[in-house]
Amino acid sequence: MVKVDKFIQDSIQKIKKDIKGRAIIALSGGVDSSVCAVLAHRAIGDLLTPIYIDTGLMRKGETEIIKKIFSDMNLQVVDGKENFLKALKGQTDPEKKRKAVGEAFIREFEREARLLGAKYLIQGTIYPDRIESEGGIKSHHNVGGLPSVMDFESIVEPIADLYKDEVREVARALGLPHEISDRMPFPGPGLSVRIIGEVTEEKLDVVRKANAIVEEELLEQFKPWQTFAALLEKGTGVKGDVRVHGWIIAVRAVQSRDGMTADAMELPWDVLQKIQSRITSEIPTVSRVLYDLTPKPPATIEFE
Repeated sequence: MVKVDKFIQDSIQKIKKDIKGRAIIALSGGVDSSVCAVLAHRAIGDLLTPIYIDTGLMRKGETEIIKKIFSDMNLQVVDGKENFLKALKGQTDPEKKRKAVGEAFIREFEREARLLGAKYLIQGTIYPDRIESEGGIKSHHNVGGLPSVMDFESIVEPIADLYKDEVREVARALGLPHEISDRMPFPGPGLSVRIIGEVTEEKLDVVRKANAIVEEELLEQFKPWQTFAALLEKGTGVKGDVRVHGWIIAVRAVQSRDGMTADAMELPWDVLQKIQSRITSEIPTVSRVLYDLTPKPPATIEFE
């Protein structure tokens, strides 16, 4: 387990050594990038600019939350929805989707860095990201999903040797609020990896609404390590005595220590029934809801 105080001191010194000039940080609002933002700000102060890119692949209300929490850090919000949907158009292979998102992120950050005169990119890569990318399990957008040519002098990853539970300890020691230090993980490629097949605005709208319902029903009462909704394919159903061909939503809720392994939660039947009822009634184009029982391994936590 990491010695938190020493890690913080060493990280600040290393950032000071590695960064000679202006830098931007890819801020998502999750605990990983938030910890990096605080460490980097303590190291280089106003030479740091946090940048949050609204990809159009975010959860319901995500952008508003980020603006509120990081308003005192010279945060810049970039609208990248059009570029990300364009990059994902026609892509159905999970790896190609992740790489498309990774490249779109870098190109957006390159544009912003040029405007600011920044040559360094800081990002919140953690150890499991590296293991899964280098091991061929899946390419994380900030590791295996990165393009081979980038317009940065260097990419700085202050917490690349930490597991998620260690990052949370550092977050608490840095004084980050509970809603950040204990925030549920959210994938860098966002809702694009919770949609099987091509990403479209219609699918994003459906999975975003379903995801919000799942979080509302499970987060506070059951405190899962991670929970969400994923959109699969279409299946037949009946609504109002009419046969429909609607979307199939899968619900996922797992417990884990560090994300390397995970077990599906045993949720009460009435809770699952309520989630099903809400999703199928509040989202007219959904015809059925499934619950994913598969642990990791053999499955991954996310669907793609």
